[in-house]
Amino acid sequence: MRLKPFFVWLGLVWVCQSSFSQEASRAQQIEKIEAELKWTTGRVVLGNNLAEVNLTSSYRYLGSEDARKVIVDIWGNPPSRRDTLGMIFPADVEPAQPGGWAVVLTYKEDGYVKDDDAAKINYDDLLKQMQEAVERENQTRVKQNFSKVELVGWAASPRYDQQSHKLYWAKEFDFGGGSVHTLNYDVRVLGRKGVLAVNAVASMSQLTEIQERMPEIISMVNFLPGSRYADYQQGNDKVAAYGLAALVLGGVAAKAGLFKGLIALILAGKKFIILAAIAVGGFFVRFFRKFKKSKTESLTDPGPSGPLLGPPNQG
Repeated sequence: MRLKPFFVWLGLVWVCQSSFSQEASRAQQIEKIEAELKWTTGRVVLGNNLAEVNLTSSYRYLGSEDARKVIVDIWGNPPSRRDTLGMIFPADVEPAQPGGWAVVLTYKEDGYVKDDDAAKINYDDLLKQMQEAVERENQTRVKQNFSKVELVGWAASPRYDQQSHKLYWAKEFDFGGGSVHTLNYDVRVLGRKGVLAVNAVASMSQLTEIQERMPEIISMVNFLPGSRYADYQQGNDKVAAYGLAALVLGGVAAKAGLFKGLIALILAGKKFIILAAIAVGGFFVRFFRKFKKSKTESLTDPGPSGPLLGPPNQG
């Protein structure tokens, strides 16, 4: 009987060692993936001459396959049913870097989205609908071992630029009651045959930085001639079965959940799915890197410890 506390202590030591070993192995895996990523700078053509990204020296780009590796293998999201065109990163940010952020590019070819409802949308009502949808889907998230999500509210109220045909909004999320909330800053670029989604994922503390840098990023992403909104041919081109309100409503419902079940739009049975890059990072990844590099180079503050949702230091 006297030996029981010893065996309990021994069991705890074994569990801690096993956990540390697994996390160290995970850190090595992430480092290997990062080292193999193929970065692009300058001009990037998206799709089959669909759109282009003209990167300034402050940014770099990952193609579709490498973007999937970051979103799924590094950040820990479940695989998406919707292809990602690529990702834009600040030139000085690594995918698993604490406090980092990135922009995810996706495209949905549902047709020409009419913008004549822009002035009629009640965004407060839309927010309530989205909050209810996110809450309903929390049961699905829990079953899939993901933390619950709360859509706290608008981080920046939706607005539509009639001249550039770009719709902007930002949302604040709370993943699992974390002390640091996650920011999703969304832009939808309307085109002749569909919508290009530009989604920045960061922490709420980075809202000011994202708001300052997004205009430059958005100016770098544009449809090519033949695919622009102004190129629409009435009577020949397909018209989407939804308008601007559905872009906001459908986008947030599917994006906030990252679940296998999809939120269907009420308009003509259409489903609009947008990926939220909710990353998974943590203390052991940063600790392993610090342990590995401490003898050769100095590191900046790795940030708070513990598992973090969103790019590290988020959620």
